[in-house]
Amino acid sequence: MAKVLIIDDNEMFCDVLSDTVLRMGHEVDSARTLVEGEAKASSGPYDVVFLDVRMPDGNGLEIIPRIRATPSQPEIIIVTGHGDPDSAELAINSGAWDYVQKSTSIQELELPLVRAVQYRERRRGGEPPVVLDRRGIVGSSPQLNDSLRHLARAAASDANVLITGQTGSGKELFARGIHRNSSRSEARLVVVDCAALPDELVESILFGHKRGAFTSADRDRQGLVEQAQGGTLFLDEVGELPLPVQKTFLRVLEEHRFRPVGGQAEVECHFRTVAATNRDLDQMVGEGAFRDELLFRLRALTIELPPLRDREGDLKELARYYVDRACERQEVATKGFSPDFLKGLSVYQWPGNVRELFRTLDSCLAAAGDEPTLYPHHLPRHIRVHLAQASLESKGGRQAHPPGPDQPWATIGATEAIPALSEFRDHVVAEAEKRYLGDLKALTGSDIKAACRISGLSRSRLYALRHKHK
Repeated sequence: MAKVLIIDDNEMFCDVLSDTVLRMGHEVDSARTLVEGEAKASSGPYDVVFLDVRMPDGNGLEIIPRIRATPSQPEIIIVTGHGDPDSAELAINSGAWDYVQKSTSIQELELPLVRAVQYRERRRGGEPPVVLDRRGIVGSSPQLNDSLRHLARAAASDANVLITGQTGSGKELFARGIHRNSSRSEARLVVVDCAALPDELVESILFGHKRGAFTSADRDRQGLVEQAQGGTLFLDEVGELPLPVQKTFLRVLEEHRFRPVGGQAEVECHFRTVAATNRDLDQMVGEGAFRDELLFRLRALTIELPPLRDREGDLKELARYYVDRACERQEVATKGFSPDFLKGLSVYQWPGNVRELFRTLDSCLAAAGDEPTLYPHHLPRHIRVHLAQASLESKGGRQAHPPGPDQPWATIGATEAIPALSEFRDHVVAEAEKRYLGDLKALTGSDIKAACRISGLSRSRLYALRHKHK
C-alpha cells in the first residue's frame, strides 16, 4: 500500500481521483494550493504526488524540484488540463515521473500510478541507500540535490554522460564525482580541455603518434584516449572539438578502437566518456557546427547544473566552506562574516557562478589581511558598486515597484513603505525578466532555437521562465 498526495484546486477532480486511489488500495491526501501541498509533502512520507500545473498560487512545474527534494522523495505525476509540449519537456527534465492530460479518462491515470508504486517498492526492497563521495560539491539546495541524484544515477551506470551548465557552475567537479563514485574509480580520470587543443596537433594529443609521423615526432607518444584505458575520459567544453575530429571521435566511441597518427595497427581501448559544455549543442547541430550522431552518443544521460543565483541558500555554505579551507592552507585563523558582508554576496548575481565566488573570496581574504572578520569594504569594487546601487534603489528615492516600459523612475513618497532589499530585488528581476521575454517573443515568435541563441539560455531554462511569467 502506498501513500498518495493530490495537489489540485479542482475539487471534483480531486474527489474522483481520490476515490480511484482508495479503490486501488492506497492511502490518499489532498491539497488545494501549492503552498499547502508543499507543506504536506515536506511533513509526510508520500510515495506518489499528483500535481496540477495551473494553480491559484503559481505554476506547479516550479515546485517539482522542491517536492523531489523532500525526505520521502516521492514520484511526481503531472496532471493538467492545459498540456503543451514545452510543459511536458520541462516536467520530465525537472524529474517528473509522467505527464498526463486531464482530458484522458480517470482510468488512464491508474497505469502511471501502478508503475510508480512498483518502482518505489523495487527500490525500497532491493537497493541500499546511496552514499556519495561528493568531495568539493558543497550545498544543500533543492536544485543541487536534484543534480546530485542525477550524479548518483550516472555513477551507477556505465553510459556516457553530458553535463551542461554555465561557465564556473562546477561541471568538472561533477565529472570527477561521477568517476569517483563509479566502478571505474580505481582507474584514471583523464581530462581533455577541448578548447585548448591546437588544430595541428589535436589528433596526436588525443590518439597519440608513432615516431617519425611528423617532423618533431622523435619518439612514440601515447594519446589521452589510451591513457583513459579502463577509466573515464572527460571531454571538457566538448562543443569546441573541431568538426573533422568529431567524426573520428564518433568512430572511437562506437568501436573503442583508434589508430595513432602514423601508425599501421589499430589500438583497442575501453573507457567511459563524460563530456561537458556551456554551449547549446542542439543549436550547434542545427547550424552544422556539431555532429548530431556524436551528440546522441555523448548524452545517453544528461545532468544540467543550475547557476549559482538559482541555488537557494547555497551561497553562505559555499562561502564558509571556501574561506575555512583557504585560511587552513594559509595557516591563519579562519575569518568570520559580518551580516552585511553576506548580504553583499547575496545581492550580486554571480555571472561567473561558483568559480567567480571563490576568486572573489580570495580577493576579500587578501584585502582583509589580519582582520578577523570580512566586511563589505573587503569586497571587490564592482561588487561594492552593485551593492551601493541596490541600496539606493531601495532606500534612496526610487519607487518600490518598477515602472512600465515608458514610465521613468519616480521618488517614493514619504508615507510609502519601502520593501526589504531581497523582496525589492526579486521584484525588479522578475519584472525585467518578463519584459525581456516579451521582447524576445516579439522578435522570434515561436522559434525556440532562435530565442535560445539570442538570449543565451538553455531550452529548459527558457521554458521555466516562460511558465513562471505565464
